[in-house]
Amino acid sequence: MTNSTEHHDKSHRVSRWYSMALGILLVLLGLVIGGGGIWLIVLGGSWYYAVAGTGLLVSGVLMVMGRHSSVLVYAATFIFTVFWALWEVGLQGWPLVPRLVAPTVILLLVLLAIPALRRRDPHPGTRRHGMATAMAVLAALGIGLTAAPWIRPTTVLAQAETEEGTAPAPQSPERPPADSGIIAPAPPVDSGTVAPAEPAEPLADQIPGRQPALDTESGIVINPEVPRDPAPEGQSAEEDRPALAMRETGADWPAWGGNLHGTKYSPLTQITPENVGQLERIWEFNTGDLPSPEAEGKYSPENTPLKIGEKLFACTPMGKIISIDAQSGKEEWRYDPQVPADAIPYGATCRGVSYFEVPDVDPYDLCATRIIWGTLDARLIAVDAETGQLCTGFGENGMVFLERGLGETVPGWYAMTSPPTIVRGVVVVGAQVTDGNAEDSPSGVIRGFDAVTGEFEWAWDLGRPGDTSQAGPEEVYTRGTPNMWTIAAGDEELGYVFLPMGNSAVDYYGSNRSEQENEYSTALVALDVTTGQPAWHFQTVYRDVWDYDLGSQPTLIDFPIDGGTVPAVILASKQGDIFILNRETGESLFPVEERPVPQGGVEPDYLSPTQPFSTYHTLAFPRLEEADMWGMSPIDQLWCRIQFRRSHYDGIYTPPTSDQHWIQYPGYNGGNDWGSVAVDPERGLLIANYNNMPNHNRLVPREEADKADVRPIYEPASDDEGPLGEAGPQIGAPYAIDVNAGWRVPYTGLLCKEPPYGGIRAIDLATGDTVWDHPFGSARRNGPFGIPSMLPLTIGTPNNGGPAVTAGGLIFIAATTDNLIRAIDIETGETLWSDALPGGGQANPLVVEVAGRQFVIIYPGGHHFMETPISDAIIAYGLPERR
Repeated sequence: MTNSTEHHDKSHRVSRWYSMALGILLVLLGLVIGGGGIWLIVLGGSWYYAVAGTGLLVSGVLMVMGRHSSVLVYAATFIFTVFWALWEVGLQGWPLVPRLVAPTVILLLVLLAIPALRRRDPHPGTRRHGMATAMAVLAALGIGLTAAPWIRPTTVLAQAETEEGTAPAPQSPERPPADSGIIAPAPPVDSGTVAPAEPAEPLADQIPGRQPALDTESGIVINPEVPRDPAPEGQSAEEDRPALAMRETGADWPAWGGNLHGTKYSPLTQITPENVGQLERIWEFNTGDLPSPEAEGKYSPENTPLKIGEKLFACTPMGKIISIDAQSGKEEWRYDPQVPADAIPYGATCRGVSYFEVPDVDPYDLCATRIIWGTLDARLIAVDAETGQLCTGFGENGMVFLERGLGETVPGWYAMTSPPTIVRGVVVVGAQVTDGNAEDSPSGVIRGFDAVTGEFEWAWDLGRPGDTSQAGPEEVYTRGTPNMWTIAAGDEELGYVFLPMGNSAVDYYGSNRSEQENEYSTALVALDVTTGQPAWHFQTVYRDVWDYDLGSQPTLIDFPIDGGTVPAVILASKQGDIFILNRETGESLFPVEERPVPQGGVEPDYLSPTQPFSTYHTLAFPRLEEADMWGMSPIDQLWCRIQFRRSHYDGIYTPPTSDQHWIQYPGYNGGNDWGSVAVDPERGLLIANYNNMPNHNRLVPREEADKADVRPIYEPASDDEGPLGEAGPQIGAPYAIDVNAGWRVPYTGLLCKEPPYGGIRAIDLATGDTVWDHPFGSARRNGPFGIPSMLPLTIGTPNNGGPAVTAGGLIFIAATTDNLIRAIDIETGETLWSDALPGGGQANPLVVEVAGRQFVIIYPGGHHFMETPISDAIIAYGLPERR
């Protein structure tokens, strides 16, 4: 009897302390959520948190007092929470997580306290109260689940879903007919939508030819600007640089984007939706290039190998070139340019190399076929494709030193991270100039070199219009001008290289820029390789102060119109717009709307009052609202809501501000980036993966930046990270820049915006209509505090890298932060196969044929910015061999 009594007393004490501890927890939560809720109301936000916080506080106090009514109060608070959550977001799974998961867990904890409260509460009727509480909670859940679908329909895309498919946003009544060719103004920016207007039919009268001149300050399309230089008498520029045969995809993958046109399309059909589930690893090769202690945390290879004949040519993060037997995965040769670790800019990246066959030579001559690439320490190198020996007749013993004419620089400030583009035997090179350092950064000059000799051909320097000569020993190419860090495309017949240009050296402040910079920044430039002069350019952002540089490789196609095709170029942007341009003239094949955009900020006199918007298609989503804020619990969601209300935000192109943070949506990683789009010309589908994340930014006054010890790349780094973290000094401008990429919660690392953060979409090539659209990437390797959740649930993760599509009906893509490579049915968007990679798949795959067998090959090297594991593996997949 005594033991039984002691056990009962001990159990009673434990339950008593449990209820008291739970009550204290509820009080603390109530104070935090209620106090934050009052702050949110003052800022003009939701009243829910103040009400819910009060409920938690009252429930907690009553529980500490041992009152059973605390359960009833919490039950009422929970019921209120359920109805509020379903009213605000409906039955959308991920948005409900911070609204309902934690309150449900607390509900279970509160229900467990009922026995203790039954003993402690001096008032009778506790059993009846407990039953009523349980029934009320169950009734609330039942009513909520039943009513939710009717409360608020789920809207995912900026384009509303209809029974017939994806319909465009309503057309303005004042908008002229689509076939008129007139650029109509859009609804005001504060209308709350960035959806495209009704897709217009392509302008059939825009066949190749000269176009009328438009105002360069506000027009969309520019005339051919500079005529080609006159050739010697009796000889044309085209004869001097004749078009060369272009290798196509099939057995080979001869260029980074599959071919010079960048379509990323393979005509191979051996792997199909029916048999792709049988894919297996054929071989795995390890390059051996892993970060040294000096390079730790700086690797982002992003490499897509080339496949020519029986050889695969891969470039490692530090610029080592390796030739691999494509069938066996065995190394044949390698060349190490000995790039020092201090040359690493933002990341150790070598997206690819270029292949060139010298015309009219004995194919067995040394360097008759060659690999040409650029290094992080600014060298352009050529080696023999068969042996890896330096091509001693190229430049200075196989190398061209690109720092000539740049003036003062330091390691890591100017680096080649993308493969050069070779058109008509001219190697066209741009470079990465590390962002945000100083207006006096090295030039973004574009240069052309002879692919055989390495001799200088021309330089396109924005500060010297019309002058394409090489900088002399004492001369410097114009500093601080927009650069091209990504991958260009080329047209052998036209002799054009298509350059996706970046921004000026200071991304987030523009009042000090020249008119030439204003005209060519964030523009696609068609440069004539025979002269080094621009033929036309198309600007996607006017006076860009958002770092919306063009990262996506242009894609050249024959665009279908009534009665034929038009040679066209597809241009995808970070802000989400996809433009279709006439390849010869730069004219848009679809009307481009000039829409008013927000004004103000620190440079009201500099900003453009309008920006160009594509009526063909956009990857952009509707403007953010407070309800779009997210987190792992109500507390972080509340924190994000408060920050949202405290920040300056007026939709896309919100001007940068200094007195408060501003929200940039999409952020500089939004829309489509360097992975680029792919096109299936047979099915008429354009495949685009995209990011859907904001940035949270602030311009930092120079005095504050100096106190925070924000230093440019040419000054010794501080030992400790300053209070502004990874801020850009922007020396020469009145402000530094503080960027929170993805707008992450400081203590959990999760993003403030609700999922999905990325997706993949199929677009009807001819019309621009969405065929299907799906979130892309699972939560298996993502979670709070950097801890993988291992949940195999599709959340739509950030992604970097692009697709390859095949005539067999498949999309092969990695890119996401869950370290998976996927095969997706191009017709439906259904994932049919996947495999876990040893590193992050932030690289484009290639599809080739080896000895009659179709291979899918990827170099999943990982990525420091995407926080995915680093790997040196190159993996080849194929179907099992028939025996």
